Amino acid sequence: MAGVTVGVDLGGTKIQSVAMRAKKVAGSYRTATPQTGADDVATAIIESAHKALAEAGAALPDLRAVGIGAPGQINREAGTVASSPNLPGFQGAEPVDLGPRVSNGLEGVPVTLDNDVRVAILGEYRRGAGRPYKDVLGVWVGTGVGGGLVLDGKLREGHGAAGEIGHTIVRPGGRMCSDGRRGHLEAYAGRGRMEARAHMLVKQGEKTVLFQIMKKKGRERASSGVIAEALEQGDAMTIQLIDDAVWALGVALASAQNLLDLEAIVIGGGLGDRLGAPFMARIANEMQPRLFVPDRPPAMLTTQFGDLSGAVGAAVLAGG
Repeated sequence: MAGVTVGVDLGGTKIQSVAMRAKKVAGSYRTATPQTGADDVATAIIESAHKALAEAGAALPDLRAVGIGAPGQINREAGTVASSPNLPGFQGAEPVDLGPRVSNGLEGVPVTLDNDVRVAILGEYRRGAGRPYKDVLGVWVGTGVGGGLVLDGKLREGHGAAGEIGHTIVRPGGRMCSDGRRGHLEAYAGRGRMEARAHMLVKQGEKTVLFQIMKKKGRERASSGVIAEALEQGDAMTIQLIDDAVWALGVALASAQNLLDLEAIVIGGGLGDRLGAPFMARIANEMQPRLFVPDRPPAMLTTQFGDLSGAVGAAVLAGG
């Protein structure tokens, strides 16, 4: 049996793992992200790797390497994660040694970490929707808003934060972002900040079905599925939250395009994948009047792998 590489996409609400053999997904497993701290998150990742291996008909002796895409500030050499406001137990500036913890739990298998969205765009660029292009921006709209940038065929890392489109300022002094600053794209388009705003509006007397749907689904947070169902029910507050997100994404991505003259932009993440092509088309329409060269817009793409993009990219990161 050929060796297997496991890729793990670690998010604020879910952990998605894939086992890849011969550059193809051979097994996958998804579980909720524990909300009880870094130790439980590491344990859940280890369990998800075993489950993905089992789905692929493999076991720990077949595992060559593990890649993890995680939100926050990543030190690849040390395998640590810090300052991840949407990840329980990783909010502080003190780094969490996630890579070594997972490696130890998998009997010393090598573990490589990188930022979750840089990893996801790597997967889409190498294996998915971005393959025909050399200059690509990936924008992952989920609990937060992350970005990854491929320029001239190479994943751009800079000093570790290249492509962080979510912290582009779209309205100076605007809504509070998860990092404590105001006016960022993530403050308008990240699910976590949408949920916070919904709570605030309810306290002010406005109505929404969002929290009823969360309760019905047994969710602790406003997942993409919760938001999609609220939209289907015509919930006015949710419609306005998504309208605000589309506006903010249009402003930020038009600015990125004017700066970089990209060939393509890939929209993914939990919310991006769930709302799909219609959501992407609305963003493109919002971008169009703001483009410096409006007759040469970037190709606007949905992900090929959907929810698996991050995990596939993590496997590619680890050599899969």
